[in-house]
Amino acid sequence: MKVVCAYLLAVLGGKATPNAADVKAILSSVGVEAEDANISKLLKELEGKDLAELMAEGAKQLASVPSGGGAVAASGGGGGGAAAAAAAPEPEPEEEEEEDVGFDLFD
Repeated sequence: MKVVCAYLLAVLGGKATPNAADVKAILSSVGVEAEDANISKLLKELEGKDLAELMAEGAKQLASVPSGGGAVAASGGGGGGAAAAAAAPEPEPEEEEEEDVGFDLFD
């Protein structure tokens, strides 16, 4: 993932097609070392492809992934939400600690 992020940063920095040295320079600037095999694999897979099109295609694929939350509401029916709310305990109020001011009002 670090290699992909460094590649995207290089593209945002103005490099249309970053090379391995560009990716390594970005990663080393923040103290991260990446394996040459991972960098080579990414560059080989992205070679000749338009990054904007790849991102648009990926966004379409992500749209079909369930993102959670909706399944609970759909399966809850009428009383499912109340049972979930009752299961969550209320947080206990924290007791205020008295500061030692050097004297006691009740002595």
